[in-house]
Amino acid sequence: MLKRIALLGSTGSIGSSTLDVASSLKGKIEVTALSADSNIKLLAAQAHLFKPKVVCIGNASLAQQIKKILPFGTKVVCGNEGLGSIVSMRDVDTVVFAISGSACIEPLIAAIKKKKNIALANKEALVSAGAIVMRLAKENKVQIIPIDSEHSAIFQCLEGKRTYLKKIYLTATGGPLRNIPRTKFDDLPARFILNHPKWKMGKKISVDSATMMNKGLEIIEARWLFDVDEKNIEVLVHPEAIIHSMIELIDGTFFAEMSIPDMRLPIQYAVTYPYRIEARPKKLDFAALSKLSFEKPDAEKFPCLSLARSAVKKGGTYPAALNIANEEAVKNFLAGRIRFSRIPHIIEKVLGKHKASDKRLSLNDIFDAQHWAREEASRLCH
Repeated sequence: MLKRIALLGSTGSIGSSTLDVASSLKGKIEVTALSADSNIKLLAAQAHLFKPKVVCIGNASLAQQIKKILPFGTKVVCGNEGLGSIVSMRDVDTVVFAISGSACIEPLIAAIKKKKNIALANKEALVSAGAIVMRLAKENKVQIIPIDSEHSAIFQCLEGKRTYLKKIYLTATGGPLRNIPRTKFDDLPARFILNHPKWKMGKKISVDSATMMNKGLEIIEARWLFDVDEKNIEVLVHPEAIIHSMIELIDGTFFAEMSIPDMRLPIQYAVTYPYRIEARPKKLDFAALSKLSFEKPDAEKFPCLSLARSAVKKGGTYPAALNIANEEAVKNFLAGRIRFSRIPHIIEKVLGKHKASDKRLSLNDIFDAQHWAREEASRLCH
């Protein structure tokens, strides 16, 4: 077995973990292409280590800079056009999407149309354009393998059992604010909110975990990935982060995927699927576990969960507007322009003003909704 991968978003946390997996599976994983937005120093270092045929950088000016520090023979492409050329490469079997944000949508659709295997770490593409993406995947007979630990868990639990599925349970640690009263949120420094109790992640997703919007986006993602009605997707707070998600079957049987919190495990499963290979990460020691606990999330304390459910129920471009409003609000919080507690209020106001068309959804409809939501959220943040 040799899997040739293109890794889009190689300099982020998921990208770095994917390369760690590739390094541990030499002879089984070949890194054919890498991409990054602007971190040319790290991208060049990765290129020297893995010798990809092509690297893609965000814009033409950076492309000129990185050419000087790449290994001899590595081709440089840039921007969306460059990503499109990477996902079209004949010697790429699997495209790993570790790009954050809505910039993932167009290259993801291009990869599906080229019938590539998809390993997906990006939430926003399915949140904003789930109906379009999954329809194209079905038409092109492409399977999307999720990298998110929760969705990977559901994907694994569902194998051979989809006919009997009753309910999906997405687990959440509760984030850094689980035991903090809502009235104290704005008294906390940003470094506290960014300090996730179990996972080391980027700043944006760390804030999403603190607001629990991360779990709201996962509800929408699961709705499309597994073709399940939103009302049959529950969220359970599970602070130990050992059970990464569960399914309930119609006869009352539950199946859960359990492992230590290490993103290399779902990444490895996604890039080697349908095979399983012995993994390097530390194994779960059941004898050392003191307890596995569960509780319902506090919807009043974390209103982003309800906002996400409302958006997916309304459908159309509402999830796209939700996603971009959240992106913009989080950006402004990280820049120090708004208080943490303002994030859900801004999202709620944007959704309250949003008007969605009843016609069949197109990519242009989604992009228009995103543009409007970004401007509206930005206005509310200033």
